[in-house]
Amino acid sequence: MENESIYILAIESSCDDTSVAVLKNNTILSNVVASQKIHEEYGGVVPELASRAHQQNIVPVTDQALAKANIDKKQLSAIAFTRGPGLLGSLLVGTSFAKSLSLALDIPLIEVNHMQAHILAHFIKADTMKTPAFPFIALTISGGHTQIVKVKDFFDMEILGQTLDDAVGETFDKSAKVLDLPYPGGPLIDKYAATGNPYAFEFPIPKVKDLDFSFSGLKTSILYFIQKQTSQNPNFIQENLEDICASIQFTIIQILMRKLKKVVKKTGIKNIAIGGGVSANSGIRKALKAAEKELGWTTYIPNFEFCTDNAGMIGIVGYYKFKLGQFTSQETSAKARYHITS
Repeated sequence: MENESIYILAIESSCDDTSVAVLKNNTILSNVVASQKIHEEYGGVVPELASRAHQQNIVPVTDQALAKANIDKKQLSAIAFTRGPGLLGSLLVGTSFAKSLSLALDIPLIEVNHMQAHILAHFIKADTMKTPAFPFIALTISGGHTQIVKVKDFFDMEILGQTLDDAVGETFDKSAKVLDLPYPGGPLIDKYAATGNPYAFEFPIPKVKDLDFSFSGLKTSILYFIQKQTSQNPNFIQENLEDICASIQFTIIQILMRKLKKVVKKTGIKNIAIGGGVSANSGIRKALKAAEKELGWTTYIPNFEFCTDNAGMIGIVGYYKFKLGQFTSQETSAKARYHITS
């Protein structure tokens, strides 16, 4: 087995991106993502529309991924798919398609935890990425999750802290909505923050015990601040947009970095990896790079294409599970809530 090439076709459909990838061992041959623009006019993901779009996209995206990889279906070793967590309707599309394809090709089926995949994306073979050594601390930050995870091995993970309410990605997007920025607003806050003064406006940093997070209070304080300022000056947002974005982003980064410093002190582990959609944020990346010099950390930052939801990260988990013979049956079903250690 060690000398044989393993070809994994991976499917990701946890939210509003339909993605299919083909991997040869730990190398990506293709990683196709079809994004859904329809949600922009609603200011957020509409679950019913997302699942319908997945149904339309899944077959052509799969065909495109196989064509780009120059692989015939008969060469595939297994089908990996996102079982959860995510939007149930979206997950059902990917799960059903994966099960059907596995059955038709008579090859193994591999279920993947979406949050594990964000962490193990660091093990994709790429020239511009370095692979973390075990043990390491993973900060998974996305629209639906904010977690600090101790990673002792590929499938030996322990959650040390997580959000008690809202996720960091949701905080970015909801703050952007308050500022009348289009969805998804997180990347726009990052863009405007680059030319703003991060000390222009002060927002409270929540006091949460241990390594847990809370962002609901910060969201509320941002909302009340904007309402108060615009009542006094209707043009406040337009006149101060860059400074507002820089101050919001600075506060969020301070919250994340304080917890990371705390976990390093507590565990003694200085290998820090980030994953999830919000790990594309330039401010967070700069803060981690600064910590390398100031605190002696070794930081691992994924390529942009492996930050947001993509099937490449599902495929790398599938590859390592295939080597261990960790297959699933046709009786498996999608799980909207799926613990990272499952």
